[in-house]
Amino acid sequence: QVQLVESGGDLVQPGGSLRLTCAASGSWFYAYSMGWYRQAPGLQRELVASVTDNGLTNYADSVKGRFTISRDNAKNTLYLQMENLKPEDTALYYCHRPAGHYRGPGTQVTVSS
Repeated sequence: QVQLVESGGDLVQPGGSLRLTCAASGSWFYAYSMGWYRQAPGLQRELVASVTDNGLTNYADSVKGRFTISRDNAKNTLYLQMENLKPEDTALYYCHRPAGHYRGPGTQVTVSS
């Protein structure tokens, strides 16, 4: 069974940082590409970053240079380090396994002064 649980979202001031964590169930994690999406009210879902099973990463232009996706296969955990946060980064962030379209419930990130 595939379960994904995100944590780390918070209210942060512009320019601040957060690290999101996605805990994945089971021993399948190492073999799959993973990604972080975000959904803001009234806007389309956006793929923020992705990482392949062998560590190749890709980022949306809106977050390049500010966000870093990483994974720890020994801990079955996906991370998203977010720096220099902006109000437009406010959204529900959730991790996603493309194979099988699995996603977690999400964690809320709010960037506001």
